[in-house]
Amino acid sequence: MPVRALPRTLRALRAHRATRVLGGALLALLMASCGQRPSAEGFFPLAAGHRWEYDQRIEWENNTIEREPLVLSTEGRESVQGLEGGPAWRRRSASGVEYWLRSDDTGIYRVASKSDLDAVPKPDAARRYVLKAPFNVGTNWQATTTAYLLRRRQEFPREIRHSHPAVPMSYTIEAVGEKIATRAGRFDNCLRVRGEAKVRLFADPVQGWRDMPLTTLEWYCHGVGLVRLERDEPAASTFLSGGKLVLELMEWR
Repeated sequence: MPVRALPRTLRALRAHRATRVLGGALLALLMASCGQRPSAEGFFPLAAGHRWEYDQRIEWENNTIEREPLVLSTEGRESVQGLEGGPAWRRRSASGVEYWLRSDDTGIYRVASKSDLDAVPKPDAARRYVLKAPFNVGTNWQATTTAYLLRRRQEFPREIRHSHPAVPMSYTIEAVGEKIATRAGRFDNCLRVRGEAKVRLFADPVQGWRDMPLTTLEWYCHGVGLVRLERDEPAASTFLSGGKLVLELMEWR
């Protein structure tokens, strides 16, 4: 979501209709500080005029594949109705989902969001970090996510996110200075962030209740931002189905 935040799902990790980020991710995430450049902008550009186009691929456990583009853009710094603390940077998905973010010495964090069903932006009750400083191996934080891919095979609603909208996920910077290749090019000086969570669900009559793992890997590269995201939500049960989502950068500016 990250996004993250891995946060409304597969259309903003499917446009946030069925996927946080990325807690959150998912994806999707932006700042305000009196005209100064945000301290963390190197790994997550916030200023107006940036655009990222991703290939979004979901591999379901039944061996079917879904694919669609995801386009994000930065729209500038603005005041938000009902949001305290001054202006924030707005980031928008082409599907209509929007986020407002800020940055300071503690990192980059989301302060409000708006889906295409919301009349006005909804301020977050607390900071939802996308990246937490210092940008060193071992830095960790927590934010809520949900199950973007896990679904019930028979019950309605099928999506687990409706019954478990706020699952705590722990994020850790597990590598710095990493190199990664995408279809948009090869990038150096990247952070690799891992997110781990569990959601307790009734798997089936044989396995009973299980802690189902939710795992996110995100690569943030200096000067570019998020270049790749991998989200794993395996089910391996008769009552549930899961899958894997991969977000890969195709073009950016």
